[in-house]
Amino acid sequence: MTKISKLNPESGNLVRCAVAGDLPRIIELDKQISGLDKPDYWQESFRRFGGAKDGRYFLVAEKDGLIAGFIVGEIRAWEFGSPPGGWVFSLTVDPDTRLGGVATDMFNTICDCFRKAGVNKVHTMTDRDNITVMAFFRSQGMMAGRSIPLEMDLSDGGISS
Repeated sequence: MTKISKLNPESGNLVRCAVAGDLPRIIELDKQISGLDKPDYWQESFRRFGGAKDGRYFLVAEKDGLIAGFIVGEIRAWEFGSPPGGWVFSLTVDPDTRLGGVATDMFNTICDCFRKAGVNKVHTMTDRDNITVMAFFRSQGMMAGRSIPLEMDLSDGGISS
């Protein structure tokens, strides 16, 4: 397990590895943003990604001693021929602390973890209608990449066997 604890003296945000005791707040924040209560999902995510091991990261940001957000990501290797890269697949910030540098501090910390592991690119996906998240990632220097996500609705028949 890698210990991650990074304080930004300008913002006052502390980014650190999530611990089991953080799960109730993580679940609460996700429900507040998504409108869905997914405790089993977050417990399983913590089991898989907690502890900063094997290129997996589950980090939280504290502001004034309270959990203000979380970010989850991992290093994935050779997906569809791409070299190893960092993937951020969850980023949530308490709306009351937005514009306080929480997301930026978490994103910078996870990118530092990816860099130290030897990867040169970070990736994510977001819904094209999620303007807030899209604007954040673009403000961090992210732009459309070479991969194009494809999807198919299986509920309306799709391909059958």
